[in-house]
Amino acid sequence: MEELIQSIFEEHNGNYGYRRIQLELKNRGFEVNHKKVQRIMNKLGLKGDKFRLKLRKYSSYKGTTGTVAKNLINRRFYTNVCHQKLTTDITEFKCSDGVKLYLNPIMDMFNGEILSFGISMRPTLELAMKPLEEALEIVRDSKFRTTIHSDQGWHYQHTKWVNTLRKNKVFQSMSRKGNCLDNSPMENFFGLLKQEMYYGESLCAFDELRKRMEEYINYYNNKRIKQKLAGMSPVQYRTHTSQLAA
Repeated sequence: MEELIQSIFEEHNGNYGYRRIQLELKNRGFEVNHKKVQRIMNKLGLKGDKFRLKLRKYSSYKGTTGTVAKNLINRRFYTNVCHQKLTTDITEFKCSDGVKLYLNPIMDMFNGEILSFGISMRPTLELAMKPLEEALEIVRDSKFRTTIHSDQGWHYQHTKWVNTLRKNKVFQSMSRKGNCLDNSPMENFFGLLKQEMYYGESLCAFDELRKRMEEYINYYNNKRIKQKLAGMSPVQYRTHTSQLAA
């Protein structure tokens, strides 16, 4: 059991605590009390040691430059319907070669899955539009009309963004100005991503960080289990629930 717990801990780069390791053990057919897992981890000295560094938060807000939508989500983040509520935002990372990396993901609030994302050296309109177009293809056949939530950044006020949503009959929702709690699902994802694959690591060049980020998002979607998803990854949970509904 000690070797298996050590193996799971290392497999997930030291990011799993005792509760998530207990869930992973259960998924592999081992029924172990979480307190026993905690004792074994303490004995083996297995503890996440990622160093948290507070970075300046990127803000794309430039005032009212276009359309400011109502806050339709209004912190009602929960949904039991796939592709009904999406959320998006942009965050930035420093690179060792003197540039910055900007990430713009689109998340399904149903299971926390990242449906699409864009990566760029500059926070351009294309950084927001490309993931949107990819996400719209995914949700096109949804049974319920989709709502996409964002902050009031200039990308999301832009005519091209607004018209694309209207053309595809997608509702637009925006956080109140300067209120990060209105988009906490995406804020939580950014915090998790930075803690698990960025903080405590040596700065790397843009291309290397892009590669690491793409690998992490694939890992997050397909392998990283969540307690609130019954010990499944976002993709596993979506697949499981769709089979139950069939």
